[in-house]
Amino acid sequence: MRALFLIPGGSSEQLQSFAAAAAVADQLKAEVQVVCPMATMPIWGLHPAVGRALPFAYDQATLADWANLMGSVREPDFQLCFNLAPSRQMDLMLSLSHIPTRIAASGFSATEKITPSADSWPNQALAAYLQPVGVRLEADSFRLTLAQADLAAAAATLPAGDGPALLLAPSGAAGDWPAGQWQDLPAAIRTKLPNLRTQAALGGATAGALRQRAAQIASVDVVLASDPLTVELALLLGIPLVALGREATSLPKRAGVQGLGSATSLSQLTGAEVLAALGLA
Repeated sequence: MRALFLIPGGSSEQLQSFAAAAAVADQLKAEVQVVCPMATMPIWGLHPAVGRALPFAYDQATLADWANLMGSVREPDFQLCFNLAPSRQMDLMLSLSHIPTRIAASGFSATEKITPSADSWPNQALAAYLQPVGVRLEADSFRLTLAQADLAAAAATLPAGDGPALLLAPSGAAGDWPAGQWQDLPAAIRTKLPNLRTQAALGGATAGALRQRAAQIASVDVVLASDPLTVELALLLGIPLVALGREATSLPKRAGVQGLGSATSLSQLTGAEVLAALGLA
């Protein structure tokens, strides 16, 4: 069986779909492909169960883009499609395809219409799309696996010592927790944990850079992040996390994971509040 996921959005939305793609691949023994924005294609290189990522400009697609997508969708003979990007144009394209089972929340091309889940954690909310084909989703059980060579390379870059390792991942976007607060935090923590090791999160969006960043996250003891990509990777890797600017309801109910502050008022967050969230009050 071949299954297709149509996933718009940025890096966070792609990572939030990882558990659903894995569940379909495992339980249906399906070959999974995804259609995502060009800039997010490297992310799917981290997913061992996804064979191919196809680029598509959901918001700015030209007639040529639609024609290319139509050819890509018809050629492999998909049996199943999860459409997370319903639109009249997408409905028209899918209705002309040979895909017999098309699942979406709306649209005339859907053979199965789902009611969006009330679950506010996006990863688990995708369970509603999988239910019509009998696939169970337990998103909090999914863990991203990484190559041992990447993990070894990341471990070798950690600061020397045997103390706990903290990864700092500011988003750098407007409205982020102030840069001065990020810079002062390690010294404040060392007054309580003198052997603390801190490391700044790696950047880059290429496939290689993403592998390095994921391995870096997997190698530390806790992550403090406002960067959305780092937050999502830490969740998929099962690393303890304090996510700045994330509501608790948008995160899994898991020990060691918490949201702190509001995305619209991070500048008002104090260092003492962050220390308390890290268990160092």
